[in-house]
Amino acid sequence: MKIAVTFENGDIFQHFGHTEQFKIYETADGEVLNSEVVSTMGSGHGALVGFLQEHGADTLICGGIGAGAQEALKEAGITLYGGVSGSADQAVEDLLKNELSYDENVMCSHHGEDHHHDGNCGEHGCGRH
Repeated sequence: MKIAVTFENGDIFQHFGHTEQFKIYETADGEVLNSEVVSTMGSGHGALVGFLQEHGADTLICGGIGAGAQEALKEAGITLYGGVSGSADQAVEDLLKNELSYDENVMCSHHGEDHHHDGNCGEHGCGRH
């Protein structure tokens, strides 16, 4: 398993779409074999899932994440553990022990971003209502 964690100063960065670094852990048999911190080189929301795919990640641990990014991860076959905070290393250890506390219903709670899933999409003519 290759686990990517949104990363800043040793902790899990709390906004997936703005993360500047991931720490990627290569694991086998419940152990971390090695890890490296990689820069996103300024990649934004849309490019980050592709960035994870390029690095072979099949699992993501992060804080807040919007619905569009969640859907893109799902389509890419990357398992999401969102709503996690604290130490990146500890979160990976907890995941490997099946003890990670995460939020299945995590949503991006950041300001001013229109995710088009606000329940009012009938006004936008998306055809759902």
